[in-house]
Amino acid sequence: MKKMLTVLLLSVVSAVLAACGGNEENTGGDKPKKLVVSTWGFADDFFQEEVYKPFEEEHNVEIVQEIGNNADRLNKVRIGNSDVDVIFLSDYYAQQGINDGLFEKVDRSKLTNVDKIYDAAKAPLGEEYGPAYTIAQFGIAYNPDEVEQEITGWKDLWNSELQDKITIPSITSTAGPMFLDAASKVSGSAEFNEDQAFAQMEKLMSNVVKEYSQTSEFVNMFSQGEIVAGPIMEMYFASIQEAVPNAKFVSPKEGGYAVMNTVNVVKGSDQKELAEEFINYMLSNEVQEKSAKNKIDSPVNTEVELTEEEAKGLTYGEDVIKSLNTLDMKFVNEQSKTWIDRWNRELIK
Repeated sequence: MKKMLTVLLLSVVSAVLAACGGNEENTGGDKPKKLVVSTWGFADDFFQEEVYKPFEEEHNVEIVQEIGNNADRLNKVRIGNSDVDVIFLSDYYAQQGINDGLFEKVDRSKLTNVDKIYDAAKAPLGEEYGPAYTIAQFGIAYNPDEVEQEITGWKDLWNSELQDKITIPSITSTAGPMFLDAASKVSGSAEFNEDQAFAQMEKLMSNVVKEYSQTSEFVNMFSQGEIVAGPIMEMYFASIQEAVPNAKFVSPKEGGYAVMNTVNVVKGSDQKELAEEFINYMLSNEVQEKSAKNKIDSPVNTEVELTEEEAKGLTYGEDVIKSLNTLDMKFVNEQSKTWIDRWNRELIK
């Protein structure tokens, strides 16, 4: 009897040890890698389910998000208060990161999908750094029911009919320098002229109710009738049209502006190869098409084909992309402090 109990006990102990060993093998060898992605957090449900989840499953990785606006997220990386591997930023802020030496140089041989995207998106800030995974257009939204004259270009925002009826982006925002450049064009200068741009802005300020720093401010003012027009990124126009169905988005005759959202690998990442694989994935037909058809981001992958209805509200097509003005972000960042100081001194009364 004792012998039988001893055999039974040994069998149980062996089974427990085998189970423990098996669990250790499953959780240890197959433990997912972690990839920390710094992004804005909009359309989070879409990105979690349609973009991140397939990548996680294919590469045995857990994607952890760090959410916030451009400036706050970049600053966390700048002061070392972050373990981010991949960072999404508008080109204006990405250039600051490059200037501060915060990004790794990407291995272009790993980004095989770059050959499929618009030339403008391939290396907006130089071959050593990440591509733009989407390009948005900065143009004008207005309510045709509230104005007598149709708005077709930047110059129309200076119309006296719009006194106390428009908003403009803050000079510290991504779109601020673009609108300053538009003011220079309205002044008649073929090349950017700072003095003429500020003189033209001075003429406009009687039409401005207030500056906006966040798109939600624009949408609220527009929906409540505080403004009837203003410069805005096309990607946010759907929210405006929900509030005011008759609203129109205009690609100004002087040319809209390309707003490029870039993706880069943060210096010191211990997942550089995986991060580059993720960037390449963001440029793939699969991700670009899903994102476009869900009205999340405009595609830069030229192989993505959309119907007229699917393309509505998106910056889509090579002709559209080529028509957009672009700014030299290195120059913009070099001049930024001067422009902000001058804006506050001369235009804020």
